[in-house]
Amino acid sequence: MLARAYALAPASLVAVAVLAASCSEAPPPAKRPPPQVSVITVEPKTIPAISTFVAQTESSRQVDIVARVSGYLDKIAYQEGELVKEGQVLFRIDPKPFKAQLDAARGALLAQQARLKTATATLNRVKPLAQQNALSQADLDRAQGEYDAATAAVHAANAQVTSAGLNLGYTTIRSPVTGVASRSLQREGAYLNAQASSALLTYVAALDPIWVNFSVSQNQVARSRTEQTAGRLVPPKNQEYEVDLILPDGTPFPEHGRISFADPSFSQDTGSFLVRAVLPNPKQALRPGMFVTAYLKGAVRPDAIVVPQLAVQQGSNGHLVYVIKEDGTAELRPVVVGDYYNKTDIVVVTGLHAGDRVVVQGVLKVVPGQPVKIVEPGQGNAQPAAKDAGAKK
Repeated sequence: MLARAYALAPASLVAVAVLAASCSEAPPPAKRPPPQVSVITVEPKTIPAISTFVAQTESSRQVDIVARVSGYLDKIAYQEGELVKEGQVLFRIDPKPFKAQLDAARGALLAQQARLKTATATLNRVKPLAQQNALSQADLDRAQGEYDAATAAVHAANAQVTSAGLNLGYTTIRSPVTGVASRSLQREGAYLNAQASSALLTYVAALDPIWVNFSVSQNQVARSRTEQTAGRLVPPKNQEYEVDLILPDGTPFPEHGRISFADPSFSQDTGSFLVRAVLPNPKQALRPGMFVTAYLKGAVRPDAIVVPQLAVQQGSNGHLVYVIKEDGTAELRPVVVGDYYNKTDIVVVTGLHAGDRVVVQGVLKVVPGQPVKIVEPGQGNAQPAAKDAGAKK
């Protein structure tokens, strides 16, 4: 019995050792499930091409109000800074000296008219006598000369009356346009010299319509031409662009405008050229000198590829997106982006094609070349790209 026990001992030890070894081995790790992502399918479409510019408003007709005759300023007849109508009285200059000049000119005219009357009567008497040789030719010539001189004097006196009447009229200064009148540069009682700087009294700026000016750079022009040649940009018919404005407080201006002028040459200082739009301003909400945002509308982008901005990642060599291939794996693809569209999307110029599936949520968990699980937006553990602070570059 003892010998049999010794014979069985090695076999038992071997079994125990095998069992111990099998128990000490860890189980293989569980395979991680593919990350859940949300995607969009690229579908080219025609979208509006909108260009944004920083612009400044300008009066469509700003007129300096200048005294045309010298004299003392009697009255400021308008409310400074308020809207004035065309023809409204703004200033009055003391008219008494000019009334006296007009009266003197009228008296001189009457005297010359009396002289002409006498010269006419004399010529009418001399002419038949000279024809009968009762008077000499010299007498006829003298009478004719007196008549001609008196006629010329009457014309000159008439001109003096007209001039004096104009000067008297200039003592009442009216607004040539409807607009907002600035402050008066002279006070009542001041002497105005029509030949000096004191003749400038104020200005009136028309507000309706109003101009909006902005500058277009050489780079923007060159880019637009390149895109038009490539067929990625189609301008409006007859270049009839529409202009919309955003006011400084962020509210849209209710009226729409049109381009009315474009400078034919580039500025040597800025490398840009001026473009002007004209807009209705019936409520005078826009005043000259305001900075606004101008949106130039009318052009379109045919067959444009648009994706959410959050789907585009910034890499060291440019922009990248994740595209899900037919086998369900992710591909990191470089793209070239263009203008922003709306507030959340961006145009992809090259790198994507119709039917491509672009990851828009869950970018952080995607590994190039590895499979993913596509879910509806907001389902599973797919998170918006905005939360992928550590997204791969």
